[in-house]
Amino acid sequence: MKIVSAEFVKSAFERSHWPTDGRAEIAFLGRSNVGKSSLLNSLLQRRALARTSNTPGRTQSINLFLVNESFYFVDLPGYGYAKVSKSMKEDWGKMAGDYLADREELALCIQLVDSRHKPSKLDLQLHEWLVFNQKNHIVVATKSDKLSSNDLRKQLRLIEKEMAGSKVISYSSQTGKGRDLVWAEIARSLS
Repeated sequence: MKIVSAEFVKSAFERSHWPTDGRAEIAFLGRSNVGKSSLLNSLLQRRALARTSNTPGRTQSINLFLVNESFYFVDLPGYGYAKVSKSMKEDWGKMAGDYLADREELALCIQLVDSRHKPSKLDLQLHEWLVFNQKNHIVVATKSDKLSSNDLRKQLRLIEKEMAGSKVISYSSQTGKGRDLVWAEIARSLS
């Protein structure tokens, strides 16, 4: 897909902030520090559209980006970051849960997992929820450039086993490897 335009629209802190224009939405989900912002920037071929940070848990709202003036990329708060208050974690979880459960415009959920590690308990819970609720989704294994080809193959087999029944795509935000495959899934979900 050719990216003609991509712009940050707003941060949504509550349901009333969600767009009402009926455009399709592609949601990005994953634990804190899995590389959501890097993936968004890589897919859109922009350096700093989505803010990256070395501090996990930085995204505390639902961030919306309008792509080609026709659909949204939706960056949901990361889960599993230990150094935030319990009430803040609950607020993020409720906001993301409400969005995922109720959003009619949601065309595709892209769940990110770190290719270097076995999926966490929270990764598996989210995956199970997506499958149970029949949400159109794929799993993207990020940071694949950090592993040797042999180790990456082993990790992908492990992720595919743990997240059975879901399409798993390895991705490197550094090299762009996997970009065309992810865009093909996005295009399919938008058609």
